[in-house]
Amino acid sequence: MTVALTATLLLSVVIGLSLGLLGGGGSILTVPILTYVAGLDPKEAIAASLFVVGATSAVSAIAHARNGRVKWRTGLIFGAAGMAGAFLGGLLGGHIPGTILMIAFALMMVATSIAMIRGRKNKAQGATTHNDELPVLKVILEGLVVGLVTGLVGAGGGFLVVPALALLGGLAMPVAVGTSLVVIALKSFAGLGGYLTSVSLDWGLVGAVTAAAIAGSVLGSRLAGRIPEAALRKGFGIFVLVMGVFVLVQELPAPANAILAGAAAVLAAAVLACRYAIPGCPLRRSPAQPAEAAAR
Repeated sequence: MTVALTATLLLSVVIGLSLGLLGGGGSILTVPILTYVAGLDPKEAIAASLFVVGATSAVSAIAHARNGRVKWRTGLIFGAAGMAGAFLGGLLGGHIPGTILMIAFALMMVATSIAMIRGRKNKAQGATTHNDELPVLKVILEGLVVGLVTGLVGAGGGFLVVPALALLGGLAMPVAVGTSLVVIALKSFAGLGGYLTSVSLDWGLVGAVTAAAIAGSVLGSRLAGRIPEAALRKGFGIFVLVMGVFVLVQELPAPANAILAGAAAVLAAAVLACRYAIPGCPLRRSPAQPAEAAAR
């Protein structure tokens, strides 16, 4: 077993941990791992990531379902719409230059990481919305858009689906995480179908990475709820930001790569400094939310 393959398999465990704990983040890790560690072509890496994340999500969803953390009707409605968008995105992605796909992927990583570090506004934290009250048309539209992004660049699944489920369906975060895994599995396989019309894969490597990721997802599902969500998301968000900057540096031509990477680094430093060093920073609002929720 080569060093590159060993490193790929070890890092694949982290993919599963992310999916099991957060209900997303798998593709954000899988594409760079398969591209820069395993040495796959960007299009092959994106297509392979769709299979890895889809299979891992499906297995992890079973563990969440056993603990009552999956709303099947919500997941299937969102997932069905997402499958249509993902298949279309996969078809389009197979005809777009790999460099453009990787740059789009990196920009999504940066945007996602900032949202993760900042945290979400839990406006409806105390409310519970049942499945029969779900605004179906809006969910279908959201599913199509999220699915298109997922199929196109192999990313943007869980960290778009989880907030959508929490806001649109009024689901508690643990249930939104579990339900998102059903959606991600459906969308990932649909996107893979689109890519396989123009891309071929090394199924031996894909199978090994999938097995390692599934092992990580089982552990992540068991740890779900035991680690504070806010701390987990912020730490993972910082890691994703670093990965996004790295991909930009690798893919953009000079001097644009240095300029944009430097700007991203400065922005990241400013966000962190504002949140942790400046008392009046608006990014420090989230710690007060629990108290506000309790006051209600």
